[in-house]
Amino acid sequence: MASGVTPKPRSKARRASAPSSVAMPDLETMAVTLARHPDYRVLRRLVPIRHFERVAQGPVIRVLVLDTETTGLDHANDKIIELAMLQVDVDTVTGLPVGDVAVYDGLEDPGMPISKEIQAITGISSEMVRGQRLDEVRIAGLLAGADLVIAHNAGFDRPFCEARIPAFAQMAWGCSFADIDWKKEGHGSAKLEYLALDKGWFYDAHRAEVDCHALLAVLGEPLPASSQSGLAKIIAMSSMPTYRLQATNAPFEAKDLLKARAYRWNAEQKVWHTRLADEAQLAAEFEWLKSAVYGGRAARVQVEKLDAEVKYSSRAGELSMQQI
Repeated sequence: MASGVTPKPRSKARRASAPSSVAMPDLETMAVTLARHPDYRVLRRLVPIRHFERVAQGPVIRVLVLDTETTGLDHANDKIIELAMLQVDVDTVTGLPVGDVAVYDGLEDPGMPISKEIQAITGISSEMVRGQRLDEVRIAGLLAGADLVIAHNAGFDRPFCEARIPAFAQMAWGCSFADIDWKKEGHGSAKLEYLALDKGWFYDAHRAEVDCHALLAVLGEPLPASSQSGLAKIIAMSSMPTYRLQATNAPFEAKDLLKARAYRWNAEQKVWHTRLADEAQLAAEFEWLKSAVYGGRAARVQVEKLDAEVKYSSRAGELSMQQI
């Protein structure tokens, strides 16, 4: 060491002081506090309900809330790989579910490979369904006691269910996607995940049973505009027929008018058609067609009447030709 240089003593390492004990509020208290602030919204994980404590104030209607997962979109060629149903009674006075919720969830081997795309969407692999089969006895028992089947896209689910279990064709069906005007009720989307988020719930979507629980929860809430529950709305809609109207022999130059009014083109039958919710809408559409499309001339158009036992199936309803 060089002379005249005195080394500085090293400072002793300071011992870290023990952290002070701070009491943290419980998570629910934190969530409630945040929810009260206008700058925050709180989402909670959806918890499936297996029993509703409330007691019915009047007669009940037994519904099956249903969802399927399939190998694709074509019911003629693709197959069900998962079917889930919740059976629950709905009080016709309040429109709310009451009592126990019976649950069925079954997988089935489709007899064909499940594509990677479908595996990514559903979380169901070929290995998971190998050798599996739906419990037809259990399904028949649930159908026998039910008054109405509800699916969030019945136009998709019903044809698949009827192809696999013919007894589904004898059931009345309602559609929570089509039977409720979600935009009119103040929602920006009719997708189930969005509707649940709007109610403050999140869940692991795209497995059939959890989708059923999410749908039941959403439909048990009051609709923002009409105040009735979603279940009450669908039950009411199922008691009334809807109508599919064809603009038979509409002049070619009217195609833009029809398209702007949400008519759809049936390439096979070469006709523009639309769906109407009730007789009042049908009568109003007759007047519009006669004035705007047929130029005030008399015309005969085809009307298909669809009750709840035919709606959303691939089967035809009651057909008639009507003079307008």
